[in-house]
Amino acid sequence: MESTGAREDDTAARPPPFHFSHDPSLAQFNVPVKSWIRANNKPWDGVATGALVFDARGRILLVQRTSHDSMPDLWEVPGGAVDDDDASILHGCARELWEEAGVAARRMARLVTEGPGADAFQEFRNSTRSKLIGKFQFEVEVPEGQAVRLDPNEHQDFAWATEEEVVREEVAGKRIPFTKRSHKHVILEGFRLRRGEARKGGGGGFTDGAERRG
Repeated sequence: MESTGAREDDTAARPPPFHFSHDPSLAQFNVPVKSWIRANNKPWDGVATGALVFDARGRILLVQRTSHDSMPDLWEVPGGAVDDDDASILHGCARELWEEAGVAARRMARLVTEGPGADAFQEFRNSTRSKLIGKFQFEVEVPEGQAVRLDPNEHQDFAWATEEEVVREEVAGKRIPFTKRSHKHVILEGFRLRRGEARKGGGGGFTDGAERRG
């Protein structure tokens, strides 16, 4: 795929059954959203997720918000609110990735924060300031060869960006300002964690042993 992608205007395809595995470290998120909030005694009205997806060249998938939405024309990873009828927080992440980018999840690999020592979550108010939302962001492995298909009501462009391009906030000569500085920190932490895994001999795809099905 090229670094930048044109807007996709085709009608959203019907979502597939979500069959994915998850790393054992993410077991706590394989529960319904209300159950997680209650068990962890959080004063949240809801949970949102973000999906950090990397291609075979180590670039991350970024999407640009539409001009008519909140935070117009800014860039982010695919994600959104976990619905009450999602089977789990992880399923909510997989659904949002499919709805926003047309990409099916294969494996939930890890939780990604703003950096070492940071909270596992971020908190923010919704656009009307009426609700408090907690947000978790996960590295999500996907099968190779899937075409990105945007929902034109939410996003107008996409790009595959290297770590250096994220730092510069520029891909192929095009500026890619992020929704929040904290969001950029999460993306850069995703790159850092992958480098650490590569040094240990790890990699993408499925691993043997204690995997769990979503």
